Amino acid sequence: MQLRTLSCLLAALLVSTQASAQIGKRFPSERQLVKDPVTGTMLTFLTSKPHGDSKIYPTHPQWTADGKWLVFRSRLAGDEALAVNEASGDIVQVTEGGYTGMLNLARRSMKLYYMRKLGNGLQIIETDLARLLADSAAGHMQPASTYQRVAADLPAELEAGGDLALDADEEWVYFKVGEGQAARHLAPGTRIEPAFGPRKMGAGPQGITRLNVRSGEIRHVVSVPFQIGHIQANLWNPGELVFCWETGGKSPQRTWTVRADGSGLRPLYPEAPYEWVTHEAVISKDEVAMAIMGHRTIAGAAQAVDGPATDVGGANPGQDDGWGQTGTREKPSGLAIVNLRTRQMQIVGQTPSGSGLWHVHGSSDGRFAVGDDFSRSVYLIDRRSHEMMLLTTGHKTTAADHPHPTFNADGTKIEIQSAMLSADGRSMNIVVVPVPEAWLKRATQP
Repeated sequence: MQLRTLSCLLAALLVSTQASAQIGKRFPSERQLVKDPVTGTMLTFLTSKPHGDSKIYPTHPQWTADGKWLVFRSRLAGDEALAVNEASGDIVQVTEGGYTGMLNLARRSMKLYYMRKLGNGLQIIETDLARLLADSAAGHMQPASTYQRVAADLPAELEAGGDLALDADEEWVYFKVGEGQAARHLAPGTRIEPAFGPRKMGAGPQGITRLNVRSGEIRHVVSVPFQIGHIQANLWNPGELVFCWETGGKSPQRTWTVRADGSGLRPLYPEAPYEWVTHEAVISKDEVAMAIMGHRTIAGAAQAVDGPATDVGGANPGQDDGWGQTGTREKPSGLAIVNLRTRQMQIVGQTPSGSGLWHVHGSSDGRFAVGDDFSRSVYLIDRRSHEMMLLTTGHKTTAADHPHPTFNADGTKIEIQSAMLSADGRSMNIVVVPVPEAWLKRATQP
């Protein structure tokens, strides 16, 4: 009798879990307008409850192609992705069966691409958001297979994982492959890089492979002798990639670029040993934004070479020992923008004190740049005048992550993630921050 009761309970739990994980499920609006207590900026909190929300990383689009929905990660629907309508606040579940790694929103079509675990392997999934969102609004949902298409089951020997990036042509996706696959494509005698820095990351080799989402064709792109991270496609220029040497902190050479056919591999910004380069993001057809950190004092960095630093430490990356004499303001630092064609670099802004700008982005029209710092404050920069303003702050240094500011397609809004409303000081919500109207008008004047 007890066994039968237990079986019934387990069956009921399974049904309940499946029902709660149904694609197209709608959740009540949590939309709130909140005035920033320091700057007065009106913030649109599209989520406001402690579900543990987080936005897509700044290397990838945040808004759907029609500009109406933002896709994000949350525990509200378990391990499923959600979309929130910016105007109404309606929240809709847009995956079923889970996802792993990066969520990729197409810029020209209402499609979502992502990886999904399948046993010990991975699948590439394409979701038709236009049909999904329309059927959800009408209350006439079909089975998940109506909206989700398996583009490919990835062979186990690829050791695939990590970032996924959708090409500008929306025909190819790029992803990381493991040591065995990468080694097969390295030139004989290539020196394999060991781990670098106190986090003991960065060892190679690894590679990038691409998949045609229509035909399922797989082609190797490139292998490198170090650990790969932050694979991103130039969303304006098909067949161009940017990625990094990932160490969890300072890299010997952080930023790299390569063509989809494996040609043109080179450092994007050749950095000096004293420079701490991080958080690169392609922001337009020809430009990549990145942070050259100025978060460590000269004395602290020097001490870290010879012994434990006494003037830095705590909650933020790079403030631990072992990174060498890097990341100080003894040399130029700040929000840097590199031109992919001319290879010229310009620093467009830097905070006068504190950590300096950390996660950075820019509008694709070249008007503005944006960055956050360790205090979770967000700064807007006019690239023509180099004027910088504090756009929003008060997002709690205890937050689970940084704001990660990212512009929308037309450069009029910025999405961040914030713990401003969280009782526990950690759980984050999805927020849209407007570019001030005065700045938008100023930027259009000759």
